[in-house]
Amino acid sequence: MQLRKLGRSDLTVPPLCFGTNVLGWTVDEKTSFALLDALLEAGLNFIDTADVYSRWVPGHGGGESETIIGNWMKARGNRARIILATKVGMEMAEDRKGLKPAYIRQACEDSLRRLQTDRIDLYQSHADDADTPQEDVLEAYDRLIEAGKIRVIGASNFSAARLSEALELSAAHGLPRYESLQPEYNLYTRSGYEAELEPLCRANEVGVISFYGLAAGFLTGKYRSERDLGKSPRGARSIARYLNERGFRILEALDTVAEDNDVAPGQVALAWLMARPGLTAPIASATSLAQLNELIAATRLMLSASDIAKLDAASA
Repeated sequence: MQLRKLGRSDLTVPPLCFGTNVLGWTVDEKTSFALLDALLEAGLNFIDTADVYSRWVPGHGGGESETIIGNWMKARGNRARIILATKVGMEMAEDRKGLKPAYIRQACEDSLRRLQTDRIDLYQSHADDADTPQEDVLEAYDRLIEAGKIRVIGASNFSAARLSEALELSAAHGLPRYESLQPEYNLYTRSGYEAELEPLCRANEVGVISFYGLAAGFLTGKYRSERDLGKSPRGARSIARYLNERGFRILEALDTVAEDNDVAPGQVALAWLMARPGLTAPIASATSLAQLNELIAATRLMLSASDIAKLDAASA
């Protein structure tokens, strides 16, 4: 599998990143271990999580996903083989949120403990914190890098203006820079990334690991009407916004390209992302081995220029 450089860092990653917000939510620990084992066996060793996964579940406090990943790495003794990414900043409690330096340090220690490791390969600002000067945030990360607790930093859910400001501060003050960006980006949700973030990232060699690569499962073709929304816990929560004329047009194009290549629509949607210039690795998750096998197969699918043109036109 051909690896890709993440930004200007020394991290090299496969073309697909495994998202783990489902671990400890819709996937129990035993199934999580099976998914992670199969993932690593296929050479996909880039795993993304966050401290806040899955605080939204009744009775959860956050950290469930990190805990499962930590238990798995300890049980398998495979930490050295993993490119491990997690995030800080989303609200864990009223007094545990944002990017103030003291909180970043505390949250990092908490994540390290749950993950049962001494280092995080990619530590990301989960969301911008307008109340904390960006220079303070970068200085906090600098101290964690010097301490060997994190290797590289990334940003998630940043505007182009704020990411640009952060990059300028890093260059001006010799501080670590955001080597990656996590924006929402897929065949349905395009304009927010393509208008300003994409040219900024490409010009500054910032890696891109887009989330919602399958639009919460819509681009797999699983949801084609309101009757389908009850097929999973994510259905009613996330899918209804895609059920419109444009969404159906995209599904039709995915069906056509999938049939031409004898693959599933979801594989086509991910392959379209992996073929996008400047995009390092889309993030996608799975709740079963069958779903995971489709993700793995997507990394081997090479779309033709004609295939990409059809998808571009349908999703324009």
